[in-house]
Amino acid sequence: MKKMIFIITIIFLSLLFIIYFLPITKPAKKITWGINFAQFYAQSFGLNWKETYLKLIEELNVKNIKILTAWNLIEPEKNKFYFDDIKWQIEKANEKDIKLILVLGMKTGRWPECHLPDFAKKLNKEELQKEILELLRKEVDELKGYKNIVAWQVENEPFLNFGECPFYNDKNFLEKEVKLVKEIDPQRPIIISESGELSFWTKGAQIGDILSITLYRKVWQSEFKKYFVYPLSPNFYYLKAKAIEKIFSKKVICSELQGEPWGKSNLLYNFPIEEQLEDMTLKELKNNINFAKKTGLDTFYFWGAEWWYFLKEHGHAEYYEEMKSLF
Repeated sequence: MKKMIFIITIIFLSLLFIIYFLPITKPAKKITWGINFAQFYAQSFGLNWKETYLKLIEELNVKNIKILTAWNLIEPEKNKFYFDDIKWQIEKANEKDIKLILVLGMKTGRWPECHLPDFAKKLNKEELQKEILELLRKEVDELKGYKNIVAWQVENEPFLNFGECPFYNDKNFLEKEVKLVKEIDPQRPIIISESGELSFWTKGAQIGDILSITLYRKVWQSEFKKYFVYPLSPNFYYLKAKAIEKIFSKKVICSELQGEPWGKSNLLYNFPIEEQLEDMTLKELKNNINFAKKTGLDTFYFWGAEWWYFLKEHGHAEYYEEMKSLF
């Protein structure tokens, strides 16, 4: 019995060694780089969001953008929809032949993750989900005519209990959302996102046409009041992606590659610039890029473009210039 336990332990440790240390990944021959953009996040830094968006397009030469919509901006009052800002972003991108992913729904990313208008905060779950479906119907109907939208992402990390949201991890409702979007626009693929580090990725792979993951290296642990670096190697992502491709026949992309610090209170813009620079050095940003290349994935959208522009406007252009050279 002891000998059997010893053999199993050796096998297990050997597998761990292979997964974490041996260079078994095959870097993609061609990598597509993009950015995430949220107008409300740019405004949180005190930036003119339109100017920021245009500069990122024109100066960084970005050709792929994932736009985070916000329900409270699109439908500030019940049945009163406002699409001017989103359409402006789409049209400006179209002028530069930029391909877009639009994140739709209630939980679309950036703190507090779920961006509910005031009227929706008073609803019970059943009423709220009915309103979300109506929101999706209106969003897709209104925007499906734009040819430079290449995919819809329905919700952001819907299975992850993170943010200030009325509910999480409702697979049945997510399937209803995806079915509705497919009925309105059967042509474009649907992206479902999962935590790259805290999930097996299987739920998202069952529902979406494309699986999107996050890739974070250094996160703030409020319980211990310190930063934690995930002890993961590129093999961790490579092998999981290959398993998803093999089992579910779904492409895996990274639509949230860490390009900014994980703020100590989820509100990065509330901290002094000097502290922000310490929490993610330029060297750490470069390391994240090199790490991403080694995962074998061929598509990455950075999380942090608004921050790079904010730093540039405040005398720290080195991050912005580094990313300019990448794009």
